[in-house]
Amino acid sequence: MPIKILMPALSPTMEQGSLTKWLVKEGDIVASGDLLAEIETDKATMEFEAVDEGVIGKILIPEGSQDVAVNTPIAILLDEGETADGPDQPAPAPTSAVPPQAEAPSDNKQATAEQSTPATASAAPFRQPNAQADRVFATPLARRIAADKGLNLKEITGSGPKGRIVKADVEHATAAALAPATNTFSTTSSSEKIAISSGLTTETVLKMYQDRAFEEIKLDGMRKIIAARLTEAKQTIPHFYLRRDIQLDTLLALRSELNSQLAVRDVKLSVNDFIIKAAALALQSVPAANAVWAGDRVLQLKPSDIAVAVAIEGGLFTPVLKDADSKSLSTLSAQMKDMAARARGKKLAPHEYQGGSFAISNLGMFGVDNFDAVINPPHGAILAVGAGKKRPVVAPDGSLGVATVMSVTMSVDHRAIDGALGAQLLQAIVDNLENPLTMLV
Repeated sequence: MPIKILMPALSPTMEQGSLTKWLVKEGDIVASGDLLAEIETDKATMEFEAVDEGVIGKILIPEGSQDVAVNTPIAILLDEGETADGPDQPAPAPTSAVPPQAEAPSDNKQATAEQSTPATASAAPFRQPNAQADRVFATPLARRIAADKGLNLKEITGSGPKGRIVKADVEHATAAALAPATNTFSTTSSSEKIAISSGLTTETVLKMYQDRAFEEIKLDGMRKIIAARLTEAKQTIPHFYLRRDIQLDTLLALRSELNSQLAVRDVKLSVNDFIIKAAALALQSVPAANAVWAGDRVLQLKPSDIAVAVAIEGGLFTPVLKDADSKSLSTLSAQMKDMAARARGKKLAPHEYQGGSFAISNLGMFGVDNFDAVINPPHGAILAVGAGKKRPVVAPDGSLGVATVMSVTMSVDHRAIDGALGAQLLQAIVDNLENPLTMLV
């Protein structure tokens, strides 16, 4: 019997993906474990394997298709001797990730119910025409997000086919609802009112710049996810910020000595390796701060799992170094180099960039003195690291000297970590970096 091959969920948070490349064609015989396609998730391009054996009878979603919802049929697998036109063959699913809106009924016809996912659309019940005006056309994902946010779909304007409400419409509505105020004004060329808020629509922005030259850059899956997550983080997480200056001269001298001894093993420690280790040990010293926010509770982690931001073309990854407190500096250095290289090639598996309780974002290598980083939920905190530079300092005896000083800012989720607790955690990080020998014993 024909089998529908569905768009897989390749990570726990994946809701849609891009089918970047088919590795098979119609008529090919495949066995369990054979590679079928390359699928781009929000963070990586991954290979999709066959579960069953058979013949690729029909490809429903062409390669290059973006925003294909999870569980959408993408191909049909046939047993030997079957054809794609056989009597048992299911009707091909639409190639669009968003199911089309049902046509409005004529006066003498009944209206079909709103189409759900392709796998269940044929089971939709019929409704009477007088109920048409009360219907709200929305994708299942948009309905779920609206329900989670407590939004009324009837108050949201859809931008999908024939006015269907899609995920982006609900997210824009969420941003607008959370904005402190909305101002309106009338244009001189039209009676249309244009809403100015934090949730500007695509059409509004295009009108603002219609007389200027520009190039439209289509957002890929990663950029969309980054935008959505950071918007949510800044709107829903009560950030507070703790700032410290750290003297690095002792650490730099120790690093130089260690690197000269490790050169025969082709190991070169970076300042960032020491920062990772310092944060991991600090979380063990202040265990109450090794916390993540879980909606209606706080989870206090036992190991120190440190996420490190890695810039890649078009976005960033945060690979997680698990059990960083128990690993040597050389091990952390090697693991970080490997994960950063694979992150830039989008070859990290989901479990390698999910999780952790604390993150590090280092822009010092780009010459940035200091900055405030946005917390990556559900992490409890993130450390923004600036460049180490020579500065005048006052010694404990009152004498004036020069030292290499690095400025850091720790953004903290106040729901999980209070101010005094955050200060203790940052102090432990400072102590580890200014007394680096303690991290080696």
